[in-house]
Amino acid sequence: MARARRWRSGRGAVAVIVGLLLGSAVIRVGSGSGVAIAREFAPPPHVEETQVPERKADISPLLEALQAREAALDARERQIQDRMKALSMAEDAVDQKLAALVDAEERLRETLALADGAAENDLARLTTVYENMKPKDAVALFEEMAPEFAAGFLGRMRPDAAAGIMAGLSAETAYAISVYLASRNADVPKE
Repeated sequence: MARARRWRSGRGAVAVIVGLLLGSAVIRVGSGSGVAIAREFAPPPHVEETQVPERKADISPLLEALQAREAALDARERQIQDRMKALSMAEDAVDQKLAALVDAEERLRETLALADGAAENDLARLTTVYENMKPKDAVALFEEMAPEFAAGFLGRMRPDAAAGIMAGLSAETAYAISVYLASRNADVPKE
């Protein structure tokens, strides 16, 4: 008997669900859903020949605009490529000129070093000549020199040769040369 009650209570729930589904179907058919479903499965309406050219006419300005845009982009791309080539050529020219400038600077540096070396050699040779002269002959030359010029030579000479020349100079000239010798490194920073 318990089995019979269970079966009957289960039958009622199924009947209620079936009733709800049938009621839903009736409402949908009555509200026009059936018409929408029927349209979905119906073949498409016949398209007239006059409608197709109108659509092409609507698309043609867009197509022309896209083609014009593509042509403009192609022209712009060619301009950019031309500029890149010109920049590459200019960069190569700048690199060549820079290399030439570096080479010229190196040659100038060598020339200046040679000139400085030659001038230094000339001064060293002249200093040696003055050192080897008899002091009374060198004194006559140093009396005629400007004191700063004479001080430059005396500062480069051996102390014994410079002393012999200074001893023969007049007191005024010897004093002026001494002042230049004493002050020539005064401007050097001490720190």
